[in-house]
Amino acid sequence: MKQLQQEVDEYISQFKEGYFSPLAMLARLTEELGELAREINHYYGEKPKKSTETEKKIEEEAGDLLFVLICLANSLKIDLETAHDLVMEKFNTRDKDRWTKIEEKKGE
Repeated sequence: MKQLQQEVDEYISQFKEGYFSPLAMLARLTEELGELAREINHYYGEKPKKSTETEKKIEEEAGDLLFVLICLANSLKIDLETAHDLVMEKFNTRDKDRWTKIEEKKGE
């Protein structure tokens, strides 16, 4: 994750404009999430694409969303690896008994 954040920072740092404001990036995150939702709806939902719409991959839309999230984190000096670790700690403690676990097979 640190490598991804560094790669995005190196890319953004070559431009005078730098990172957009956090509020502008939140709007971009919302926009990209909408585009991801649209593609998932086309592939798995009840709304097929129009013949005039270009084909996009869910992978590409997820990548766009990740890029903007990394930009937001970088601009706010958030280490996403640390953020991930905090969330996983929460899931592994507070929510450890929340869901039904898959039983291990004998011999594993």
